[in-house]
Amino acid sequence: MKKFAIAAATATALTLTMANAAFAQTTQATQAPMMLAAGEVTEAKEDVSDTWITTKVKADLVTEKGIPGTDIKVETNKGVVSLSSMTVLTDAQKTTAVAIAKNIKGVKAVSADGLKSE
Repeated sequence: MKKFAIAAATATALTLTMANAAFAQTTQATQAPMMLAAGEVTEAKEDVSDTWITTKVKADLVTEKGIPGTDIKVETNKGVVSLSSMTVLTDAQKTTAVAIAKNIKGVKAVSADGLKSE
């Protein structure tokens, strides 16, 4: 009976040691993806910000009277808005489009090189 108790205690100790080692490996394996995911979330926030800026500029251009907002293409990269159009705009329309884009929160600069004007 004494030998059985010693064997059971030894088996329990070994099981607990192995379980602890397995748990430590599982914890390390799950922490790395979480850190990676945190980096991806940061990237996503930047992309959403540019997307939000593009959407807001486009919406404001479309609702502005006297500007062919549906004909103006808007692209944003790291807060820099690029405006372009195949439609010819007047100088006043071009100036207004640039002013609208500059007034959007998060816009760092506006390039209107792609806008054709009379």
